[in-house]
Amino acid sequence: MTEDARFEDGREAPLNLGALDADDLTVIASLTQDAVFPASEMRWHRAGARFALLLNRLRHEDTGAARHAPERVQSVLMFNNVQRVASQGVPQGDADTILSLLDIAFEEGDAPSGHVTLTLAGDGAIRLEVEALEVTLKDVTRPYVAPSKKRPVHPE
Repeated sequence: MTEDARFEDGREAPLNLGALDADDLTVIASLTQDAVFPASEMRWHRAGARFALLLNRLRHEDTGAARHAPERVQSVLMFNNVQRVASQGVPQGDADTILSLLDIAFEEGDAPSGHVTLTLAGDGAIRLEVEALEVTLKDVTRPYVAPSKKRPVHPE
């Protein structure tokens, strides 16, 4: 006789998500809110038309958060079809500068092209001109306890 699976037997799997439109991107934006990364962990591969960030994101989806300290996980946030990259208030290549991602938004231009804006804490921003929206978010490490052991607080 076999036993049915129980909810408690399930496990949380690493995220591997994609976004092809603005609605999909809002899901990725919510999962990467409050992610932090050194300024040196972003790359634009011009020939491949890709822009990537290696983030330490807060696991907002963590169903066990009430039982343990908040967790972070390293994730790759990849934008494809990137034609141009511009930034404001972002020191590039400085490994000592830690940036915090607040939001990601897509503004459609001449469909399917447009601009993706990554809003950073402290008035910084990165703007990507894309031929078409194609974004992936993939966890690449096991979760770890957030060094602060706290969730970020946002003023209302």
